[in-house]
Amino acid sequence: MRRQLVVLARWPVPGRCKRRLAAGIGSNRAALVQQRLNRHTLASARALGAMSEKAIQPQVVLAADPLGPQGARRWARQLEAHRGVRQGPGGLGVRMQRQLQRALRAGAEQVVLIGSDLPELQPLDLLAAFRALEDSPLVLGPADDGGYWLIGLSRQAPERLAGHLFSGMPWGSAQVLELTLAAARQQGVEPALLGQRADLDRPADLRHWR
Repeated sequence: MRRQLVVLARWPVPGRCKRRLAAGIGSNRAALVQQRLNRHTLASARALGAMSEKAIQPQVVLAADPLGPQGARRWARQLEAHRGVRQGPGGLGVRMQRQLQRALRAGAEQVVLIGSDLPELQPLDLLAAFRALEDSPLVLGPADDGGYWLIGLSRQAPERLAGHLFSGMPWGSAQVLELTLAAARQQGVEPALLGQRADLDRPADLRHWR
């Protein structure tokens, strides 16, 4: 497939997902929220394929954690993704970089990566990301906490860009987007920016969930 949409998703088991949310509402309820978010994200991905022109119908890849290869493939079939893979070991930046580079090595011309904690995600958001990659080698979706909810690369991006975007990043801080923009510009890349969205990490974030 010329395009890949990679969804980083965590298996919704109490005590193994949404720990910051679980601290406020309990691990069982947090796991149920994670389950709903996973389904919502994959439904939005499937809807993109149904609504957009044939040229922008990406292969949907579920990058699962902490399942093994067979478990990832089974879960991907349950959520109607085209493919299931493991996220693999390492911190967030390592896992994100791995998935982006895996997709590009597999021949994708564009790859968009999102998490599974976006209650306001719409198929049009994903369509906008792929369209942005037609004109820019990098697209980012700013999050209201100072990070980003989406990142996408095209094959036209400098080969060393991914390493600069993720290396030494203070994940979870309010400086992530600002530092990522600076790292991209140091490599001569001006990112395209999408609309700002909120992710769901803490009890107060549940206001974004209907």
